[in-house]
Amino acid sequence: MKEIVLDTETTGLSVENGHRIVEIGCIELDNQIVTSNHFHCYLNPQRKVSEEAFKVHGYSDEFLSDKKKFEEIVDEFIDFIKDKKLIIHNAKFDLSHLNNELKLVGKKPITKDQVIDTLDIAREKFPGSQISLDALCKKFRIDNSKRKLHTALIDCELLSKVYVNLIDQKEPKLNFSEKINKVSNNINSQINFCKNVIQPSPKELKEHQDFLKKSLKKNYF
Repeated sequence: MKEIVLDTETTGLSVENGHRIVEIGCIELDNQIVTSNHFHCYLNPQRKVSEEAFKVHGYSDEFLSDKKKFEEIVDEFIDFIKDKKLIIHNAKFDLSHLNNELKLVGKKPITKDQVIDTLDIAREKFPGSQISLDALCKKFRIDNSKRKLHTALIDCELLSKVYVNLIDQKEPKLNFSEKINKVSNNINSQINFCKNVIQPSPKELKEHQDFLKKSLKKNYF
């Protein structure tokens, strides 16, 4: 089963305030394994990036000014995600921006049944705990040191690992597997060694019984 891990970066929080997408990142999973297929683009939002958003992702107006507009990449994007589940962390945010962009160019919206929200999975699995992407990386011991700023592709890479841990219900790895294998091999070797049992001869059995009769006060034979 193929799925798409997706993330966006924007000029600000709310589409109601006219904010637009500046970056889309997508990574394909095949049976929860990352493939070589990915989709990535920076976009000219045709408006200024808010100061708050710039602090999050670091994309300046100057950097984005010569990038493609959403209408220029929309068909390629739709083709990439077609007939695949979308894996998104806090899907409400990304869907609101994606569907706003799709509406502006006259395309059909992405429906909720097309999406798996890892925030919902994490909230159900870890009630009361921190469930941001960084917090989940820490919980599952996933290296997120490259995440100095929020960028769509890096966030997708991290989310793909978090997602696999969430759906497999894996607990944090303690790296005991090597030690367990060594202990298991030692036990198996001992078991194999003990399989070579030497049966006593009839004479030895009789001598043993005679010894017991003489040594024990109570006669068991």
